[in-house]
Amino acid sequence: MLRFCVAALALFACISLARSAELLTEPAGRIIISVRDQKLTFVQSGVKPITYRVSTSKFGLGDDWGRMTTPLGFLQIVQKIGDNAPAGAVFHNRHWTGEILQPNAPGRDPIVTRIIWLRGLEMANAHAFSRCIYIHGTPQEKMIGRPASYGCIRMRSNDVAALFSRVTLGTVVQIVPDHLPSAKQALTALVRPPNDGMILAHRSEKSPAMVHKNSTARL
Repeated sequence: MLRFCVAALALFACISLARSAELLTEPAGRIIISVRDQKLTFVQSGVKPITYRVSTSKFGLGDDWGRMTTPLGFLQIVQKIGDNAPAGAVFHNRHWTGEILQPNAPGRDPIVTRIIWLRGLEMANAHAFSRCIYIHGTPQEKMIGRPASYGCIRMRSNDVAALFSRVTLGTVVQIVPDHLPSAKQALTALVRPPNDGMILAHRSEKSPAMVHKNSTARL
C-alpha cells in the first residue's frame, strides 16, 4: 500500500511538472496591463503595439480569497470562451444565455461578449484561475478607464472581441501597478517568466472542478 501511495504521488508530481512545462512554450506576443493607467497593451515582435482602455478592480490589488481584488504579476491565458458570440452576448457560468445587451444598459452588469480566463504563474497570483480572473467584456462601458470591476479586467465589447482574435492559449499576461512601458521596453520584455514560479503556482491552484459556479456572477 505504501509503495502504491509513493508511486501515485510521484506520478502526480510528474504530471504537474509536465503541465507546467507545457506553459513555458509562450506564443509570440504578450499582454501588459497597467493598473495606474487603466490600459492594456498587446505587444508582438514586428507589429505596432495595440492599446485599449480597461477597468481593474475597484477594491484594489491582491490575490486573497473573498477580496475581489486584481492580482499582479505574470499570468497566462488558459481558456478562451465566446468565439463568434455577438457583441453584448450575456454569459452566466461561462455559457451564453442567448441574451444580448446594449452598452450601458441601465441596472445591468453581467459578463458579455468574450471571456479570456487567466491562470497565475507566480505565488503572488496563484489563486487567479480558481478565483475566475478574466479579461472580459462589460456593458458598463462608461466606466472603462477607471477601477470598476470585482477583480477581473473589463473591456469594451468591440475591444475585447478584437483582443480575443489576436491572442492564443498560452499568451502571457503581465499586470503591473505602474505606468505602461514604452513600446521599445515592452518588446524588450518579451521573455519567459521564471520556471519555479510557474510550478509553485500550478501546485497551489484548485482544479477547475472545484471552481464555484457562482463566482462568475459579478466580476
